[in-house]
Order: sequence, then structure tokens, then C-alpha cells
Amino acid sequence: MPTPPSSPGAERVDGSTVRIGALVPLSRPGWVEAGRHLLAGLELAVQEVNGTGGIAGRPLELVVRDTAADPQRAVAAVDELARLGVAAVAGEYHSVVARAAATRADTLGLPFLCSSAVLDALTEQPTDRVARLAPAQSHGWQLYADFLLGAGHSRIAVAAEPSVYWASGARILRDRLAPRGTVAELDMRALSSADLCGELVGLRATALLLLVGHPEPAVSIVRSVRRDQRLSKILIGAPAGQPEFATWASSLGDDGAGIPFLRYLPERLGPLGARVGAALRARLAEAPSFVAFEGYDTVAVLAAVLRSHGTDRARPAGTWQHVAVEGTRGRIRFSRTPGIGVWQWAWAPVQVVDRDPAEPTRFRVLRAG
Repeated sequence: MPTPPSSPGAERVDGSTVRIGALVPLSRPGWVEAGRHLLAGLELAVQEVNGTGGIAGRPLELVVRDTAADPQRAVAAVDELARLGVAAVAGEYHSVVARAAATRADTLGLPFLCSSAVLDALTEQPTDRVARLAPAQSHGWQLYADFLLGAGHSRIAVAAEPSVYWASGARILRDRLAPRGTVAELDMRALSSADLCGELVGLRATALLLLVGHPEPAVSIVRSVRRDQRLSKILIGAPAGQPEFATWASSLGDDGAGIPFLRYLPERLGPLGARVGAALRARLAEAPSFVAFEGYDTVAVLAAVLRSHGTDRARPAGTWQHVAVEGTRGRIRFSRTPGIGVWQWAWAPVQVVDRDPAEPTRFRVLRAG
């Protein structure tokens, strides 16, 4: 069933509100914790927009739909949101789902601002209707590969599941590491966690990257590798960001520390980011992830576009290049980037971080770019 809107009256059709559709993974097999953080950021920003007069005096409201990480469900949601007359669609965390939603929104002539998904090919064809806040996968994952090389890792094993997103990530890593290292891909459909450990020993891998789902099989893999004395010196990495969220730490405890991942935050937040971070922490009852900041920035951008260019859905599509918004993580502008078919913020700050083994609730910045 469709997820109810996040606030009462969000589906009024009397023209008294300006509605934005929000696509968020709020049920399994979606990454629910990421969805919760994304929605918290979206809702906080809507609250603040309305506290400063809304859009030309009209309240801004979210119409939230749960994608459950299902591309077909996301497409159906975009169709429904278009019928409801939303001015734009925003959100989504899972890259494959975002790609389906963006393609459908483009077909319907509906502006779509992608909050968090990173797959380079977000649409099948170049379009003026779609923009993205998150860095493209090639940008962030190349930085991650550079981190591996800088740390002395040239024999990399990848534990992977079948997915366009995972396959794209493996290709980026392989291409970046090729001159100085090797990448062996291990199909987790055919291997148990114990079998994987034997393969790693045979490959003499110095690093294992998890290109698999969370919590499973990622949690089981980490436990198996940590308990295998033959692999005591191997680095486990998770470029997609699994260790960012509290459930990772609660599931793995100390075993979940020292696993580098990508996140999209500056080393230090400015005044706006610090204020929003405090508000998000109060709303979530835990430290906000970068995904929560992405949600907030999404609404900040859309509010600026709607205030400047009106709520007719045909207008925002051609205005991304005019955006200049102070976001929580820096000034946001969109441009055409080679190889990217949508308007892109190039780039949000990127970090390689891990949880400090001495204090797993604290994050260490290992590389930034």
C-alpha cells in the first residue's frame, strides 16, 4: 500500500498548497534506516520553508511514497504523484530505483531532483528535467580507489551481488586500480561466508570490499572474516556506506570498526550545517547521517527554484543552471558534467571515513576530496 503522506492534508487538491512528491525507501528490502534519515531531512526543510512564508505565501507539503527499493513501485509512485499535481518529485536513496524514477519523471515532463543516488547513468538520455545533489559514483569511487592505493593495497577482492549499481562500482574500481593493482570479483551467490575466506587466502588479497546488501550478507561476511586468523591483516572496506548507520554498529560492535566507507560531508560543517545537524539529531534521536543532510538540501534547492520560477512544473525543468543555494555542505550550483546526462552538483564534498576501533561511535576521516 502507498505510504501515507508525512503530514495531515498533504494530498489536498484545492490549490492551497504547493506539493512535492518524495520517494523514500521506508520498508524492506529497502535500506530503511537510510530512508528514515532522508525523510527527516526533507521534513525538517519543509518545516523551515513554511516558517519563512512557504512558496509565495502557500505552504509547501510533501507527498511521501515508499519505494521499498523496488524500481517498478517507484515508477508507479511517480505516475500517481503526477496525477496529484505535484510541482516536482524528489528523494530516493537506491541508485537503481532512482534511475527508474528519474526516467519516468522525464517522460512525464515532471522535474526530479535526486537526493542521494549516485549511479552515473541516472537517465537513459540527457535531460533538462533531472538534477542530482549526490556526487556521481565514478567521482566518489575513484577517490576510494585512490585511498586504497595510497594505503598500499594493490590486491583487492570484491565480494559482490548482481546489481547494476554493484557492477558499475566494480568497474570503476577495476579501471582506477588497473595500472597498479588487481581486482578479483567474487560472486556471493555461489559462496558462503566461510568459502569466501578461503578464496581470500588463496588470492593473497590485502583488501576485501563489500559490494553486497546490508544487513545481509554484509554482516555475516564481516563476522566470518574477522574470526579467521589467516585474514587478521586484511582490510575490509564498504564504499557504498553501510557503516554510516547506527544499525551497523549495533549489529557488529567492535567488528564493525575500521571499515572505510564513503560519505558526503565536509570535514567541518559551517553555521547552517551545524544548526541543521543539531535539529536533525533532535528529530532522529541519533547523529544524522550525510543522507539526512542530502534530504534537507533537496528541499532547500526546490524551494529556491519554486520561489524564483513559479510552481508550473514546466518551468523548474529549465532552471537548474540558475540555482545558487547555500546548502548544509556548501554552496550548491548545477552544471553539465562530461559523462553525466543530468544537471549535477559537481561536487558535494566526499570523504573516506571509518569508525574508530578505539571508539566505534567516532568517525575518522582518512581521505577527503
